[in-house]
Amino acid sequence: MAILDLPERKMNLKVLLVLSFGHLVTDIYQGALPALLPFLKTRLSLSYALAGAILMAATFASSIMQPVFGYFSDKREKVLLLPLGCLAAGVGLSLLSAPNRYGFVLMLVMISGLGVAAYHPEGYKTAHYFTGKNLATGMSVFSVGGNLGFALGPMIAITIVTQLGFEVLPVMVIFSLLFLALFRFQWTAIQRAHRERPQAREEAAAAGRNAYLPLFLTIATVVTRSWTQMGLMTFIPFYYIDYLKGDPMYSGKLVSTFLLGGVAGTIIGSILADRFGHKPFLVCSLVAASVLTPLILAVRGPWLFVVLAVVGMALISSFTVTIVMAQRLLPRNLGIASGLMVGFAIGVGGLGVTLLGVVADSFGIPMALKAIMILPVIGLGLSLAIRYPR
Repeated sequence: MAILDLPERKMNLKVLLVLSFGHLVTDIYQGALPALLPFLKTRLSLSYALAGAILMAATFASSIMQPVFGYFSDKREKVLLLPLGCLAAGVGLSLLSAPNRYGFVLMLVMISGLGVAAYHPEGYKTAHYFTGKNLATGMSVFSVGGNLGFALGPMIAITIVTQLGFEVLPVMVIFSLLFLALFRFQWTAIQRAHRERPQAREEAAAAGRNAYLPLFLTIATVVTRSWTQMGLMTFIPFYYIDYLKGDPMYSGKLVSTFLLGGVAGTIIGSILADRFGHKPFLVCSLVAASVLTPLILAVRGPWLFVVLAVVGMALISSFTVTIVMAQRLLPRNLGIASGLMVGFAIGVGGLGVTLLGVVADSFGIPMALKAIMILPVIGLGLSLAIRYPR
């Protein structure tokens, strides 16, 4: 299967860092919502079901809708989705302390989620234009901003609410305003890159015709990876707080260690993938995740932090790689490719955590964690079947 690459150009680190900062800011808002749910539940006297519905609405708007934004982004260049998406994400979340009615909260959550959904496909497509010949390495600069933002969001939101009060939450909009100020200085370069690239994508038209099965397998692989990641983030706290009766702060540190390992893995993995090949690296990362993940239940003490950092590094290291693979498989539809990988596939994987909850209710939390251990193995099998050239 032939895949045509777009004409090479040098990496533009300055533009990538600005786009990465916007990614960080947008995902701060996405990551902050789960941490704010207990405060919203108390403020509005909500049931657990209604509180959960807020998160479901956010997931639908921010993840499942991304391919839709990607589709419209590919039809015509829409650079404005970057500043407007980040601003909508910030305004929607920052105003959650204002309404006293559940319906208005849902509306704000949807606005914030749609802002997240608008930023990601256009952001990954635009970043693709500035990566140079080392696609995964350049894209990792953009991706790592989102990983950091997702990890920082809960800490920032909790600090503001506990130290200053829930009514001070609107100050969080400052992050999106700062990005708008920085983005203004790169507007000309980004518009020029968008004008130059459509013709190159048309020349690569034949490349994506036989890519649908490899793309489907890549999406399925990402679903299992996301399912594993979200499952560990969800059930490690339950395991150490509810099952082992441990310190909640301890479990929080474990999850943070896992996510920070993923941040390091995103950068290191992308460099290795550009050197040794995208598919070979994806396979190797899933081999490592399949072997190492069961150790989470086997070790205790300081070694548990080491294991979680390495598991996070191995599992999440292919995050950027799979996005680049999808973009190369669909060179004419960079927005759709990005939306499918970052939004749809990861969103569906996250929804799979509900099934793990059923397992936990029926057989216990340890069994749910053991079920998670199977998922990287399934992902490994799917990745081996992907037809993708070096």
